[in-house]
Amino acid sequence: MSHGGGNRAIVAALAANLGIAVTKFIAYLLTSSSSMLAESVHSLADSGNQLLLLVGGKRARRAADDEHPFGYGRERYVFAFVVSIVLFSLGGLFALYEAWHKWEDPHPIESWKWVPVVVLVAAIGLEGFSFRTAIHESNLVRGKQSWVSFVRTAKAPELPVVLLEDFGALIGLVLALLGVGLTLATGNGEWDAVGTAGIGVLLVLIAIVLALETKSLLLGESATKSDVAAIKSALVGPGVSSVIHLRTLHLGPEEVLVAAKIEVPAATTAADVAAAIDAAEQRVREAVPIARVIYLEPDLRRD
Repeated sequence: MSHGGGNRAIVAALAANLGIAVTKFIAYLLTSSSSMLAESVHSLADSGNQLLLLVGGKRARRAADDEHPFGYGRERYVFAFVVSIVLFSLGGLFALYEAWHKWEDPHPIESWKWVPVVVLVAAIGLEGFSFRTAIHESNLVRGKQSWVSFVRTAKAPELPVVLLEDFGALIGLVLALLGVGLTLATGNGEWDAVGTAGIGVLLVLIAIVLALETKSLLLGESATKSDVAAIKSALVGPGVSSVIHLRTLHLGPEEVLVAAKIEVPAATTAADVAAAIDAAEQRVREAVPIARVIYLEPDLRRD
């Protein structure tokens, strides 16, 4: 995935969420709607998350050093995992607490009644623009994958994170609009609490999905099946009869480590083996450009 594409989606989401957070909070101050407060905190949490993703992307580009000889690419995964924690705690749990508080002491929206509706409709438009940008950037790299498969298998965390955040934000805005609308229509503040609880449950579920996916990346995932097949095919050539075994590992979204034991013909000179290994590495890098670190061990195939 192009890191630039991920950054464009992040910046679009950040700009939208900052504006939305301010307008939602003003609406909350005018109306004391718990749905508006939950949505204000949600947008604020999303803004912080997008800043974390940008910081993680910048730190991941640092050059390798003695302490981290394989570089800092996985730092993008670390920051994406932190995003899931922020979304769970600051977004989801706060909304659930606010819903419980409002359910215990429900009160109708008595002043500036239609301000929340206007704000929420405008926020849906802005969030829709952000979501559209994320979809466009994702389609450039998604290929024929389903959306579920793309989120589960993407090695770069930024676009799946922004996609899920924006999707959750749109659903949350609809829930808030329902809660506020029913409160205005019935004069019963419990509907506001129900909408807030729905937002909280939604954010907790999205945070759990993000945490599970980024945990897998942090633990270390292999290259995709297509890349593994391409690497295995590229290794075989002059001086390399077959691949005895192959291991791959993502050092970052755009950097793969390849370790393989390759079969070389018997009675081959050391010079010939060295030349065969150099040629095999070149073929692998041409077939899979993100295969940046390659270790090949020559051997004989034995029963």
